[in-house]
Amino acid sequence: MQENLTIGIVIPAAGRGTRAGQGCQKAYRRILGDTVINRTVKLFRFWNANCPIVIVHHADDTALLEASIDRDNNIHTTAGGAERGASVLQGLRLLSALKQPPSHVFIHDAARPFASPQLLDRVLESIQKDPSVGVIPGLAVADTLKKADSNGHITATVPRDGLFRVQTPQAFELLMILIAHEQAANAGKDYTDDAALFEESGYPVRIVPGESENIKLTYSTDFEEAERFLRAKHPTNIPVPDVRVGHGYDTHRLVPGEEIILCGVKIPHTASLLGHSDADVGLHALTNAFLGTIAANDIGSHFSDKDPRWRGASSDKFLQHAAKLVAEAGGTITHCDVSFVCEQPRISIHRDAMRDFVASIVGLDRSRVSVKAGTNERNGFVGREEGIVALATATAVFMGT
Repeated sequence: MQENLTIGIVIPAAGRGTRAGQGCQKAYRRILGDTVINRTVKLFRFWNANCPIVIVHHADDTALLEASIDRDNNIHTTAGGAERGASVLQGLRLLSALKQPPSHVFIHDAARPFASPQLLDRVLESIQKDPSVGVIPGLAVADTLKKADSNGHITATVPRDGLFRVQTPQAFELLMILIAHEQAANAGKDYTDDAALFEESGYPVRIVPGESENIKLTYSTDFEEAERFLRAKHPTNIPVPDVRVGHGYDTHRLVPGEEIILCGVKIPHTASLLGHSDADVGLHALTNAFLGTIAANDIGSHFSDKDPRWRGASSDKFLQHAAKLVAEAGGTITHCDVSFVCEQPRISIHRDAMRDFVASIVGLDRSRVSVKAGTNERNGFVGREEGIVALATATAVFMGT
């Protein structure tokens, strides 16, 4: 038995996974206040406090991932490819390029947050017995299996002896599985199961007992079952929500120009907003609202207009920072509302693009982001088109016991 082998983790999370509903990638959905991806990361961190973890995310989800996980120095991230195999390969490359790469790797689905430490121990023990043999958890098939044609007519009964439903984590010697994935990529082949690739490359794979609780969250009903599972597992520790609402206000002066940026959307216009950063009055107001949910100082205290670092800065950085502070305080943003007061430009035709931009930063479905506008009936500096006002509210839930 090899006792001194080391383990790294690769978690592919670059798929879109929208079958789960709510219009967002399933890894970023929340179950009882925590994201699926963070629960998956924490199960490995609880099992091994120091092993390197590589999360492979979609290129569009960088900010969403950062707002969804509890980072530490041994968590690494990289953008994935169009197919699962390409994403796993990126993760393996990053893991092997570390200053001290591990000898072996666990490849685990981002949407399997309920694997137990005992299951991880079984996989590790099998690797220790024979380090060159791949290991996968599996459950013996208990149901009768039928084969049917395209019309649904049964053509055969399939013997279930020796058949298994496989799970993750799947474990391999890092260099062996990396080479196998490199060869598959060069041949233009994609595999949805790493063990299948390992087997086709001529290497042996062993099955260890899996767990019925180690489900892969795929459909909306899976998330409902997951909540019931967690509540049953911790009946005396069911979180009690502490709901807080933050309010934000901001205004910027209009000056000659060609475009305005509002909630991350560039809008052609006869004027521009004046500011030290990009003067996105909508995101500035919303940033203040986020900060209000944790009773933090306003946006100017965090991003001073005297600091040259923020000259011309994109305001999504400010909102990301505020969202991270809320998460670090134990909060989850559940709803955002931004109201503009202006005579021009017309907001309605850009509303959905603004909602999508804010939702992508915060990790919300668009249905939880509101953007609206009204004029000032030609009254005051807004009515004279000398400036634009934005008001915002944010709702956050802080889970207590």
